[in-house]
Amino acid sequence: MVSSRGQTVGSWLEPAEVITPLWLSLKVALWATVISSVAGVILGLYLARSRNRLRNLLDTLCTLPMVLPPTVLGYYLLVVFGSQSSVGGWLKQSLGVTLIFSLEGAIVAASIVSFPLIFKPARAAFETVDPRLEQAGRVLGVSELGIVLRISLPLAWRGIMAGVMLGFVRALGEFGATLMVAGSIPGKTQTLSIAIYEAVQAGRDGAANVMALVISVVCIVFLLIATRLTPRRHAVRGDAI
Repeated sequence: MVSSRGQTVGSWLEPAEVITPLWLSLKVALWATVISSVAGVILGLYLARSRNRLRNLLDTLCTLPMVLPPTVLGYYLLVVFGSQSSVGGWLKQSLGVTLIFSLEGAIVAASIVSFPLIFKPARAAFETVDPRLEQAGRVLGVSELGIVLRISLPLAWRGIMAGVMLGFVRALGEFGATLMVAGSIPGKTQTLSIAIYEAVQAGRDGAANVMALVISVVCIVFLLIATRLTPRRHAVRGDAI
C-alpha cells in the first residue's frame, strides 16, 4: 500500500527511528533535570529567605528563559559558547569540551529552558514553610544546613518534586534552543522532537505520527505524576469556623 505522498505504509518507521531519538531525549532530559534541579532548589531557597533589594531582579532573570523564545536562548548560547567566543575557546583549550553540535550542548540548552519550571515551584514551596519551625531549630542549636535538610526540604519536597517533573517534561520536549546549539545529528544530538520535525519536513507523516504519540504518552505520564505531587490547600470545614 502506498500513501498519498508516495511512501509505502510499511516503510514509514523503523524501530530504531523511535528508540534512538527517545533514548537521547530521555538522556538529555535526565541530565538537564539534575542540573536545573540543583540550581533551582538552591536559588529558590535563597530568594525565599532573602531580603536583598535585588531579589526581584534576580527572580526576573531566573524566570526569563520561560518567556524568551527558545531560538533566542539558542542564539545567546551560540554567542557565549561558540568557538569564536572567549568562553567557548577556553572550554575547548582547557577542558577539551565543545558544546556546539554535541550532546553536552543539548543538555545545557535543555537545562536553561527547564530551569524556571523548577525554580519557581521550589521558591513557592519554601515560602510556605513556617519560619517559626526553622527558628525553633536554630534555638535548639541546629546548624543552617541541618535546618534546610531536616526542616525546610521535608516540608517543601512535594512542591519541589512537582517542579522537577514539569522541568523534566519541558526538557524532554525541548526543540528550538537544542536545534540551534546541538543541531540534528542522528544518533548523537537528534532528539525525538527534532526527529519529528525532520520527519514532517521529509513528508513522512506516518513516522511523525508514531513519534508524536510516543512523546505525548511519556509527557502525559509525567504530568500526571506532577499533578499528584502538587500541594493542595485543604478546604476549611464549615463546622470548624
